This record gives sequence, C-alpha cells and structure tokens, in this order.
Amino acid sequence: MKKINFNDNWQYGHLDQNDKTAISIPHDAMFLEKRTADSVGDFNISWFEGLDYWYEKSFQAVDEFFTNNVIVEFEGVYQNAEVFLNEQLIANRPYGYSNFYADMTGKIKEGTNVLRVIVKNSMQPNSRWYTGSGIYRPVHLYLLPQEHIELNGIQIKTLDHTRGEIGIRIKTNYPGEAKIEIFDGESVILSLKEKLAGDSKIVCDVPEAKLWSTEFAHLYKCKVTFLDDEQSVEFGIRSIQYDAKSGFCINGERVILRGACIHHDNGLLGACAYDFAEERKVKILKEAGYNAIRSAHNPCSKALLKACDEQGMLVVDEFVDCWYIHKTKYDYVNYFEDWWQIDLNDMVEKDFNHPSVIMYSIGNEVSETAQKRGIELTGQMTEYLHSLDDSRPVTCGINVFFNYLSSLGFGVYTDEKAEQAFINAEKGGNKKNAVGSEFFNRLAGKLGDKTMKLGATLRGSDLKTKDAFANLDISGYNYGILRYKKDLKKYPERLILGSETFCKDASKFMKLAQQYPAIIGDFVWAGMDYLGEAGIGAHEYKDYAKDFSIGVGWISSGSGRIDLTGKQLAEAAYTRVAFGVDPIHVAVVPVDNFKNQHSPSAWKMTNARESWSWNGCDGMMTKVDVYANAYKIELYVNDKLVGTKKNVKNCRAYFKTKYYSGEIKAIAYDKKGNKKASTILKTAEENTVLGIYPESHEIKKEDLAYVRFKYTDKFGILKPLTKGRIDLKVSGGKLLGFGHACPYNEVGYLNDFSDTYYGEALAIIKPESDRIILQATSPFGEGNVEIKVVD
Repeated sequence: MKKINFNDNWQYGHLDQNDKTAISIPHDAMFLEKRTADSVGDFNISWFEGLDYWYEKSFQAVDEFFTNNVIVEFEGVYQNAEVFLNEQLIANRPYGYSNFYADMTGKIKEGTNVLRVIVKNSMQPNSRWYTGSGIYRPVHLYLLPQEHIELNGIQIKTLDHTRGEIGIRIKTNYPGEAKIEIFDGESVILSLKEKLAGDSKIVCDVPEAKLWSTEFAHLYKCKVTFLDDEQSVEFGIRSIQYDAKSGFCINGERVILRGACIHHDNGLLGACAYDFAEERKVKILKEAGYNAIRSAHNPCSKALLKACDEQGMLVVDEFVDCWYIHKTKYDYVNYFEDWWQIDLNDMVEKDFNHPSVIMYSIGNEVSETAQKRGIELTGQMTEYLHSLDDSRPVTCGINVFFNYLSSLGFGVYTDEKAEQAFINAEKGGNKKNAVGSEFFNRLAGKLGDKTMKLGATLRGSDLKTKDAFANLDISGYNYGILRYKKDLKKYPERLILGSETFCKDASKFMKLAQQYPAIIGDFVWAGMDYLGEAGIGAHEYKDYAKDFSIGVGWISSGSGRIDLTGKQLAEAAYTRVAFGVDPIHVAVVPVDNFKNQHSPSAWKMTNARESWSWNGCDGMMTKVDVYANAYKIELYVNDKLVGTKKNVKNCRAYFKTKYYSGEIKAIAYDKKGNKKASTILKTAEENTVLGIYPESHEIKKEDLAYVRFKYTDKFGILKPLTKGRIDLKVSGGKLLGFGHACPYNEVGYLNDFSDTYYGEALAIIKPESDRIILQATSPFGEGNVEIKVVD
C-alpha cells in the first residue's frame, strides 16, 4: 500500500458565492467568518457564523491510479460532507467527527481530475461547543494492489502480557501467503509466514516483550507483506483488567485514572488538527499531571492517538453527545438511527491498534438512559462495541441528577427545549431567554458547583441511572462524587468512573480512589480551555471583559485548568498537588481586583495566579491560596508570619493578607511538626521588558513554531498587570494564530497584533523556509528571535 499526502493545493469557497481561495488542509472555514450577534449558534460556537462551503482539489492521473485501487480518506469534515469525483458522488458522511473513505477506483479519468467536497454547516444550531467548518483534519490517498490487505485490515491484540502473547488478525480480499515481521525499532525480532484466507488470525509470542504503560510507552511495529502489498501498523503490548476488588489494571497493576476532558479544537488555530498541535496538547496535559484524557464529546483525531501512544497518555474515546433526544435543533439526532453503527465501527477501526485507548464511551449526558428505550439502546451499543472489540470496556458519561430531572419532566435536554432555543436565538442572540443546558449552566454559575452534586444524592437519581449502569462495563458519573460511597455499598460489583467532575474535588476523589479500588478515575471539566460554550468557566473582571452577558466579545469557555495558549493555571497546580505529583504551590487572587465582581462560573475553582508581582498594589488586601497535602501551613510575607492554618482539608488553605512587594513564602508541615515542603514567589522589578520565548529554537518542517511573549523584568519574572499591544512581523513562515488566553477577545487570533492577558500572548507559525524570523514591537521595547527549520 502506498500512502500519499493529499493536503496541499486545495481551493475553497462559499457554496452560494463566487469566491475562491487557495488553501492547504487542515482548514477551518468557520474560524475565518465574522462573529456576530446574528449567529444562530450563538455563544456555543463563539458567535461565529455557520455556513456552507465547497472544497476542490485538481490532480493529474498517473499510471498507478489505473492499476491500483485508489481510496481517499478524510479524517474529519464538519459536517454533512458529500464527496464528488468529476461530478460523481462517491461518498457522504453526516457526522463531522468520523474519519471516512471514498473509493475512487475505476472512476479516475486520464488527464485532470477534480475532487470536490461539499460541506454543509448552515443548519444551526447543531452543537453545544465550537465545531469549526470544513476539512479540518488531514486527507490522504491510498493506493492498494488488486490483491491486497484491507484498509484497517491488521488488528493486533494482547492476549497475555506476561508472555508477550499477541493475536494478529489480518483481513485480505484474496487468499495467499503473507510474511509477518515484528520490529523493535529497526530490528526484526520475530518473522513468520502464514497462509491467509480472507480473515485470518495468528497467535504468536513476542520475545522478551517490553510492555507499554504510562511510564514506559514502548511501541512495536508489525509489517505484513502479502503478495504485492505491504502494510505496517504500530502497537503496544499491554493488557486491561477491571473489577471492583482490584480496580482498573494495566498489565496487572492498578492504575488510577487522573483524567482531563478535552474538546477537539486547538485554541488559536480553531478546529484545525495539525499533527504537531495535537502532539503538543498531549505533552502539556502530561506535564500537568494527567495520565488520561476523555475526548469530549466526539471521536478524537488519529494524530492525537499517535501522540498518546508515544507519550503514555491513556484515552477514553467518546462517540457522541446525543442519541435520539435533541440538545440542539440540528444535531446528530437527525442522523443517529441510520448512522450510529457505521460511526461506531469507524471509531473502533481507528482506535483498535492504539494501546493508549483503554475505554470507549458511547455518549455524554444522554438523558435517554433514564428511559426504557434508552436503557435498551445502552445495552445494544455496549454489545455492538464488544462484538467489534472485546478487549476494552464500555462506559457512558451520565449526569446522574439530569436523568432524575428528565424523568420528572424537567429534563435539561428535550426536543422542545432545543426547538425553543432555536426560536430564541433567531430573536436576537444574547438577549434571548436561556433554556436547556445554557439555562442550567447559568444557574450553576450563580448557585455554585453543589447544585448537581447534591441533586445526584437524591433517591430518584439512583433509580433513573441504575438500569443503564447495569448495561455498561463501567459506570460513568458526571458530577456524582457525593454518591460514590453510597453506591459502592449498594452495588458492590459496580465500577465508578468520574467521567466529568469539578476541579475542586480532585483531592476528595484521590482519597476515595486510594481507599476504594472500584473508583477507577476522575476526568475534570475541563483539562484545557476550548472555543465555544463561551464564558461558562470564566472568572473575568471588567478590565478584561467589558460585560458579563456572554455576548459577541466572548470566544472561549474559560474553564480549563490549562488556558487557551497552553499555560498551566493555578488550578492545574492544585490538581498536581491533589494527585501527589507536586508537594506545594501558592497562588494569589489578582490584587488590583480582589474586591471587584467577576463573571460567575461553577466550573472555576479560582482565578488566582502563581505570581507575587502586583506592582502598584502595596497595602491592598488579597486572598492567597496554598496547595499542599499537609496538616499545617504557614504563610510569610517578607519573612513576617501573616497566617497559619491547621487541619488543612482537601490540600487547600486560604489566607487573606495585604500585598507588599518582596516575596511570599508558604511552608507545609505534617502533624508532628516536620517540614514537608515550601515554596516562594518573588516580586518583579520595576523596569519592564518584552521577553520572547520560543518553545523550541529548532523545529522540523512539518512542525509548528509556538512562541510565547511575556512582559517581565530583566530576570524574566512575569508582570501580570502589565498590558500593551504587541505587533509582529514574520518572515520564513505563515502566521497561523496570534493572541492571548482571555475568554473575552473581540478581535480574535487572525491578526499580526495582539494585546496581552496577565502579561502574556502566544504566536503560532507554520514554517515555509529553513528559518523563521519574528520581529516584535511593543510599548515596552522590541525584540526578535530566529527559529531553525530542519528536515
């Protein structure tokens, strides 16, 4: 098989206009549209317009196109894609997150051919978060000989990790002999020949097998040569076991899932799934202390899975956000009945050989699970996934309280509410009355995180989830931590996964999981900030957000423990302490705004920042958070003791104190008075400089350059209260995005200038030569940096 990059030399335009623009893939057409109060998708899609587009690629036929089977793969097109070759329809796919194939065999003509893709995203609203529009994931062309191994026709499963025993399933379209080789790096460590007959299974032992795990992500390659065809796949040797007594085990050892929910977008890049951006996302999450991600609420990209395999990150790959009850008027419900089996099959084929994928999730907050039809459907989908892959368990993220509300006729999601939301949106954007999840998110913002958690403790919440949970391998609880102990006593065989949780509960979860193996993991909402659902997780002040109405200026959710630029926030520091990764951290609520109101959110634990550089605020009161797993914590300002807290609960202590330039120090002690850990933050000096910090000074030509800009003192200490527009000139590359992390951003990320947010901004550049040169100017000086680009 020959794989050809098919991402270059495309054109696109609006379906109802005569415009035409040359582009490369991945491409997010929605990200290029204006943001307007007329957007029917409203704050859910960051106020962008959803429209219809055409994409075209002209290519010349070569001899091998006529002697081979020719198949083109689209890894993701949002949405309602129709694929034409020379005006002949050859494939379609409604769901915008499934990878799919179009067979061009026998349809290619001599000379010039035109591949055309129609994308329809004007039927709004169709999502509760930013989707993007267009061909936002890569495109590849596959050439297969007449007698060949089927696409996705090699599947490898670990049968016994103690012996390195694996099962290899090979599907071919013709019988014949195959040579099977297992590579460890460049070395062939196993070679055998087998007769294949269409669908064959081979069992073998990998000598001196090295196991794949989160700490040691060892990968092998399996190469199969069948007649004139040759295909290779990477795989890892790892097994999964799970029960209430032992918990969730990988290779026989218990693993507590320290998880983060993530959406599919890449922040300043929109929905574009560049391989390097996906790899960077995983790296940042891993550095933040997470060992697992949940792909909320749709199948993730191939690039993300590859990165997770290589970096030892576990994955719960999620199918969809709705089944047969609408959450928005034009969502996947309209296609679910006809397509769910096809889309699930494609997700499994994508995931099967990836050792990082440990679990499938069939849905998120699908209140259908409170109904007889939905309970049966839960079982059908679980059984169907088992028939495709019996090596991984199945879960579903069920909002326990929402199921109970639904049974009472107060469902957060109903067809009627989806219709009403559509009517309200057409009446005038942010002036509409909230219904559905928007209403509940606003309510939770005012009442706090306890709303859903307390609701989950009600008897009806148990009654309306127990039957669906019985049809799953692992019970996924959204915001149900207060039920855990009660349910483990009532259902001793049940395994519980915190499929969606609040950040502030990280320490509570960890202590419960250490005590009860049946509690297998926790996935915080959200690991990284994301586009859409604008403002639901933000604590912003008036100096950054002009209003709290979540109008057109709002663009991202603000609910990430890691912000939109990839910076770890204080909540990430708290999580690392709660998970036992770090011993202590200290963070400070912005001193200049301590007494001021911020935008409301239940998903934000704190807006404190790891800084003691609040220049001009001496003598002003503020709040200091100290995170440590300790009995007692002392806080010092300029060596003066300003507070002591004993019996610290949930790894978090609060202090109110006055800010004075210098340093702040926190010391943690155990019950015996022994010092466990300490940390210090220092104040930046008065003079301000513009610092330019590439994440790497040398990148590959297929990578992206990420460059952070900071206002600091001469020692590099960040000055979060310093603002000032930065203007940027780029040579040797294309500026893909430039902006800051504030959820309120009126100008977006497609400019050559940006203001800063708490002293920082980020630029992303795609290389176009052997070096990239950035020149930046600001009110606090200028600077330049060069990045080398290598093959």
